[in-house]
Amino acid sequence: MIKISPSILSADFARLADEIRLIEDFADYVHVDVMDGHFVPNITIGPPVVEAVRRVTRLPLDVHLMIEEPERFVESFARAGSDIITVHAEATRHLNRVVESIKELGRKAGVSINPATPVNVLEDIMGDVDFILIMSVNPGWGGQSFIPGSLKKISAVRRMIEESGRPVELEVDGGIKVNNIKEPFDAGAGVFVSGSGVFGTKDYGATIIEMKNRCLPDREPR
Repeated sequence: MIKISPSILSADFARLADEIRLIEDFADYVHVDVMDGHFVPNITIGPPVVEAVRRVTRLPLDVHLMIEEPERFVESFARAGSDIITVHAEATRHLNRVVESIKELGRKAGVSINPATPVNVLEDIMGDVDFILIMSVNPGWGGQSFIPGSLKKISAVRRMIEESGRPVELEVDGGIKVNNIKEPFDAGAGVFVSGSGVFGTKDYGATIIEMKNRCLPDREPR
C-alpha cells in the first residue's frame, strides 16, 4: 500500500499547526527534516518543534535526522514524540549501535543513504531496520528535482528487502510530485516524502489522494 509522508520543511511555519491539520485525514505520516548545518548545508529544527508537532497530530512522526553523529540526539528526539527515527549511514561510524539504540527506545529505526552512496552499505543492517530511506536528491534543502538514477537504486534495495524476508518499508525522499510518483512506485518504493509537492499545491488533501491514485494499475502519468 502506498503511503505519503508530507515534509513540513515546505509548510508555512507561521501557521504550522493549521498546515498539519490540512493533511491529517489524508497523509500516512508527518515527515520532519532535521538538519544541523554540518552534515547538510542547512539548519532546521530540533526536539522542541517535534514536541510541538506531536501535540497537534495523531499521525506518526517520521523524523529524518540529517545530522552528524546522530547517536548524540536520538534519545532527545524519541522523548519529543518521534515514532520513526531515520539516520544516515554516512553520518555515523557505528550504524548498528545507533539503530539498536533507537529500537531500545521503543521507536522504529530507519537508515537513509544519499544519491552517491552505494546500496551495499545496507546489507549488514537490513536485518535490524524498519525503514530504508533512499534520497533522490542531495539533502539539504527542499524544492529540488528528482534524480532519475535513483530508480535503479530503489529497485536494488527492493530486491534486498525481499531477499531478507523482513517487512522493511522502502521510502524515497526528494522531488516527488503528482506527475512523477508512479516511476519510483513501480521501481519498488512504498512510502513517499513530498514537501513542495504537497505544501506547494492549493489543496493538500486532493494532492495526496491524486498521488495515491497515480499509483493504481490503470492510471498513467499525464
